Amino acid sequence: MRCLAGVPYCSLVATLLCFSGISLFCGCGHQALTEMERLIEDYFARNRQDYNTLAYIIQYFQYAIYGLASFFFLYCIALLAEGFYTTSAAKQTFGEFRSTMCGRCLSSSFIVVTYVLAVLWLLVFAFSALPVYFFYNMGATCRTIDLLTETPASINQLCVDARQYGLLPWSAVPGKACGMTLSNVCKTREYWMTYNLYIAAFAGAGITLLALLTYTVSSTYNFAVLRYLGRKGIGPRC
Repeated sequence: MRCLAGVPYCSLVATLLCFSGISLFCGCGHQALTEMERLIEDYFARNRQDYNTLAYIIQYFQYAIYGLASFFFLYCIALLAEGFYTTSAAKQTFGEFRSTMCGRCLSSSFIVVTYVLAVLWLLVFAFSALPVYFFYNMGATCRTIDLLTETPASINQLCVDARQYGLLPWSAVPGKACGMTLSNVCKTREYWMTYNLYIAAFAGAGITLLALLTYTVSSTYNFAVLRYLGRKGIGPRC
């Protein structure tokens, strides 16, 4: 019971959220980029040169995902260890609670770094919504085409241009899909798999952002208790 009383439950929950969110974001994001390249290659570009730049960018993002997963795994472990250090478990194990200058400096450093990561990850969260927006618009256009099958002239005017979203250069041919061609693209396995993977990656980014905010709150609380109440024998419990 003494050990359970000193468990940093907020940090533990944040760690589980962070692991889940990063796993979802990196795993689904990596596969979604692969499927995205295949979709562009099959339906929006005829020449390899038209999507060479996109292929390189996708490859760089996939490499970045590997590093991102490793970094967050190690950083979450460090934050969880810091949470254990700043709870009352340390007081119960080692006697009277004492906080050193090094310990307070380490706690404040974690607060600053976690806050900066939360701000940066907010940008990642917003950026991960862009492909979801693209595929949502594409699906909405396909549903409109399915409703207008009796007027072929109007159908051919409904298009999704990958060049407008910066996925392909303006010189790419055809660069867009229109009418029944677009409707057939929306019925393919590549489209639905890529769409669902991007939604899962977006959800993972949101879970990771929630975990970072939880870390920030719990670390700030722990630091406050460590700094102001440590001499009275009250250990932080977050």
